[in-house]
Amino acid sequence: MESVKDRFLRYVKIDTQSEQHASKIPSTDKQLDLCSLLQSELTALGAADVKLDAHGYVTATIPANTDRKAPVIGLLSHVDTADAVSGANVTPVLTPNYGGGDIDMGNGYTLSPMDSPALLDHIGEEIICTDGTTLLGADDKAGVAEIMTLAERLLSPGAPAHGTIRIGFTPDEEVGRGVDRFDVAAFKANFGYTVDGGQLGEINYECFNAASAEVRIHGLSTHTGDAKGRMINASLLAMELHELLPRFENPACTEEYEGFFHLERLDARVDNAYMHYLLRDHDMEKFEQKKSLMQKACAFLNEKYGAGTVSLELNDTYYNMKSKVPPFVVDAAKAAMEAVGVTPFLAPIRGGTDGSRLSYMGLPCPNLCTCGYNFHGRYEFIAVQTMEKVVDILTALVTSFVK
Repeated sequence: MESVKDRFLRYVKIDTQSEQHASKIPSTDKQLDLCSLLQSELTALGAADVKLDAHGYVTATIPANTDRKAPVIGLLSHVDTADAVSGANVTPVLTPNYGGGDIDMGNGYTLSPMDSPALLDHIGEEIICTDGTTLLGADDKAGVAEIMTLAERLLSPGAPAHGTIRIGFTPDEEVGRGVDRFDVAAFKANFGYTVDGGQLGEINYECFNAASAEVRIHGLSTHTGDAKGRMINASLLAMELHELLPRFENPACTEEYEGFFHLERLDARVDNAYMHYLLRDHDMEKFEQKKSLMQKACAFLNEKYGAGTVSLELNDTYYNMKSKVPPFVVDAAKAAMEAVGVTPFLAPIRGGTDGSRLSYMGLPCPNLCTCGYNFHGRYEFIAVQTMEKVVDILTALVTSFVK
């Protein structure tokens, strides 16, 4: 059997970065490189009903190996990586038997417990990070590798008794469109789990309510020599708009259940500016207030500088899945972790998950840990031993439902 480490190291070398403003699904053709590989590997392992559709969704079945009653369980991860840092030409750096202290990543980068104190929780383990020039892609290729390793375990002779398991790998999660074309009815699972979380033991069944706001500001550029009373500097208006929003309600100043306005992108010139915001809050009432404030800020600038100066496109992305997830699904994940010696803990997701959308589409789907850290950046890392533990958790989970 191939180890979860070896699978992970193969998968991260495939560039699968998604693209925010592409209209097609998948947003980038290169995601299909990993999707096609996963299709081939699932087929070779002996999975049934293996499919890869035109939108990059890979689905497969691990047939039940017992006549005893069990629900159909879905396990899902996404193949794409974020666009915050390049995902091309990833060079993993391995540190066996981590002894504490700094890790020289190369290229002038250092992974240090001073900045990443979680490193010290993994002394004696093998750490995988990057060489500093790219992200690692543990979000969510760790989840993909963990599910694929489980699949091989359950499809091998002597596998523990389990019911039917449905596997799903999706594109474009990082750009909020991961399940836009996912066929929940055809997936035919009673409930599922996305394997796309953080540290060992983490279970998420609460997430943000989320919206995206695209702001376009139309300025007027004139020669600076005769600009008085005529120039409308779109760059300055962008700054003014941002100052109308609560200064401390941003990701760097919030935690746990606190929401935020996140200026994710700003492109500005004198004659035009573009701003892309992420609006987030766990509480629906506060979420609606944030959207209202964004609308009022844009309306204020239009009143001040003239109608049409600022345009706003505001769209909901996903909602808090808490009300859609039955408690027994979460309790089963807790019990599976405890069965393999892991202490479970519940944490709200300060971000999104395909599980939220799936839960509202009729597939209750809390989120489980993958055990990576510092996602979406150059200092991503993961410990091999914790990835192995996730495979054990998934094994205990799917076998626990056999009656």
